[in-house]
Amino acid sequence: MTSSPLSRRLTRVTILGNLAGALLTFVYFHFLDPSANEGAPRPGAEVWVFFAVSFGLLSIIGRTIGTRWARPVVELTGALPTGPTGDELRRRALMIPGLFALLSLAGWLAASLLWGVLWPLWVGQFTPLRALRQIFALAFVSGPIVTAIVFFSVERIWREQLPRLFPKGDLGGVPAPRLRVRARMVTMFLLISLMPIAVLSVAALTRANAMLGADAQTAEAILHNLVLVVAALALGGFMVAVRMAGFVAGSVAGPLRDVQTAMADVGRGSLDVRCAVVSNDELGEVAEGFNRMVAGLREREQIRETFGKYVSPEVRDEILAGRASLSGGSREVTILFADLRDFTPWVESSPAADVVADLNAYFTEMDAAIRAQGGLVLQFIGDEIEAVFGAPMADPHHARSAVRAALEMRQKLADWNAGRLAAGKVPLRHGIGVHTGTVIAGNIGSSERMSYALVGDAVNLTSRIQALNKDLGTHMLVSGVTKARLDDSGATGEFSLKPLPAVHVKGRSAEVEVFELG
Repeated sequence: MTSSPLSRRLTRVTILGNLAGALLTFVYFHFLDPSANEGAPRPGAEVWVFFAVSFGLLSIIGRTIGTRWARPVVELTGALPTGPTGDELRRRALMIPGLFALLSLAGWLAASLLWGVLWPLWVGQFTPLRALRQIFALAFVSGPIVTAIVFFSVERIWREQLPRLFPKGDLGGVPAPRLRVRARMVTMFLLISLMPIAVLSVAALTRANAMLGADAQTAEAILHNLVLVVAALALGGFMVAVRMAGFVAGSVAGPLRDVQTAMADVGRGSLDVRCAVVSNDELGEVAEGFNRMVAGLREREQIRETFGKYVSPEVRDEILAGRASLSGGSREVTILFADLRDFTPWVESSPAADVVADLNAYFTEMDAAIRAQGGLVLQFIGDEIEAVFGAPMADPHHARSAVRAALEMRQKLADWNAGRLAAGKVPLRHGIGVHTGTVIAGNIGSSERMSYALVGDAVNLTSRIQALNKDLGTHMLVSGVTKARLDDSGATGEFSLKPLPAVHVKGRSAEVEVFELG
């Protein structure tokens, strides 16, 4: 694979890993362990030629197979496509490290036959024992070790590409072979512990057999050679063990470190973090689970923030914490209604887009004034606002909060109108009615859609009081019941309340006492 830097990088790692293992094995059998080729002459140029030709041929075959199989994935520049074709590519993407490892192992198995059978037959040095030693060393010692090194080397490189190929991190659902963490650990333990012991055992056994019946000088030479072999195997085994242990530790510790870092970020309040899913084993499942958890937290935070647009943050937090009940219940609250004056003529004389924009701006200002006093806007009805104080969160001073909100709404409207006048627009006027009474408050609606609402005569009366502003030429009216609650709480002196003659309202036989809020 030479058409992309990634292809060349993977090929280079694979070839160099196998070449290093092949050279070390060749040097061991032809220079450090002459008993493996007992009776054979010292290697000449022809054995080096055979080594170069056989290694090159196996490399070309492996590279050709790997290129044809992995090219659609390795040379892909973006995310993997969807559909049946994408499913196959997703499966191949997770098998890339295993593919290179299998090709390496197949090469070593072929090399064991080339050096254990073909080469000895060619040069006339074939013996069954020598063939078995060569095949054992190449197929069961050097081959597995180099294959493991190639696997982890390719995996480390390939993990950098998986987040690009799988932007959603959904590796767990791909039907591909999985190398579990336990399997990694067990395999590595066997390779770095049992393999050196097996090699040393074979070396010691062959030296012991050679020393039987040998003269003192020959026995001493065999013993010195055994010491050299043991030292070489100890040093080489140590270096290989350190390297392979580093590979395994990195393949496990790296993803865990990423999850740990992301968890720390979430602990600091950041919900924009995402763990890269770089494997389909338990570590990948942990990363996928963490990402799902953070996505759920983001969704809940979005719901929380959206909910906070309807109620004050304090009320929102109380409701979400379960300390405020939304079930139906009878309670005393103070209700506020606000209605724009001359709304219809304004709508008919203004472009629709301007009406919507101005209404949104007006409602934003009024909602801010209501929420600042702990109120809850129940609904916007055309140009009308219905708000409640004292529900769903209990407020012993709900009457005072509602009257304060009315005054703040008047001030915000004045400030907003100043900007409208500066822009050459017509100022808007509104009327506000405030009344205190007992209502049934709770979630009301269908099984599919509900809203927090108030039911009771007090709601209708508040709307009627707000409408009296038109008849009385006032802007803000407060009922006698609300004033009584202000008197009870000692807050009457905080407000300017001018008594007006009692009036009849539609739907009630008794007169209603009202006060103008100045």
